[in-house]
Amino acid sequence: MRIAVAGGTGTVGRHVVEIARERGHDAISLSRSEGVDLVNGRGLDQALQGAETVIDVSGIQTMSTKKAVDFYTNATQNLLAAEKKAGVRHHVALSIVGIDKATSGLYAGKLVQEDEVRHGGIPWSLLRSTQFHEFVPMAVRAVSAGPLVLVPKMFTQPVAAREVAEALVIAAETGPKGRLPDLGGPRAEKLADLVRAYLQKTGKRKRIVQLNVPGRMGKAMRKGGLIPKAGADVGRQTFQEWLETHQDK
Repeated sequence: MRIAVAGGTGTVGRHVVEIARERGHDAISLSRSEGVDLVNGRGLDQALQGAETVIDVSGIQTMSTKKAVDFYTNATQNLLAAEKKAGVRHHVALSIVGIDKATSGLYAGKLVQEDEVRHGGIPWSLLRSTQFHEFVPMAVRAVSAGPLVLVPKMFTQPVAAREVAEALVIAAETGPKGRLPDLGGPRAEKLADLVRAYLQKTGKRKRIVQLNVPGRMGKAMRKGGLIPKAGADVGRQTFQEWLETHQDK
């Protein structure tokens, strides 16, 4: 099967491309570095020629609700329109567990993306996962202020990005199923504990300062609203196991 991977050079996307090829598929990556821009549609029509399935793991790093909504609206609409022209038969999208309870910032954008997929006219599958293990070092880089790391009070259940990629490729092989069971890691943990373990492992000397994020987003973080409910699929690799093999950059 010819599978186009939107965001194929990202944290999950590179695993999707690799796993799809390992399983015998013709996987192509769609990214700006490869001449495809989802936001303005440049290169999409050519890139999707012959594609049977699209797996969308594209993303944006922002805390701005407007930027997130604009990105996911434009990117998803352009992608679905190009899929119709190319005769794509299945659209697989990755979203985030708990976004119904935290409707601002990036999560607002993902809600818009989900709505576009449901009403986009292409048979679809949608997988919500928890944050990836890689989220912890990204968060440390983003919220460090000198010797301090500003960490929101948050319960999380991180999952291996590669395991998310495996689930997406299997979904592509299975065919359109609508909303799939949520996927989370094997263990619920406090984000501050994960940051502390990461700092110790990498030898970074920083002091953790925990913050209460205001609004619905903060409440969802503190109360476990971003943790999968009973019946969700559970990954295998713990954060600690991932950390043992992580090479800090």
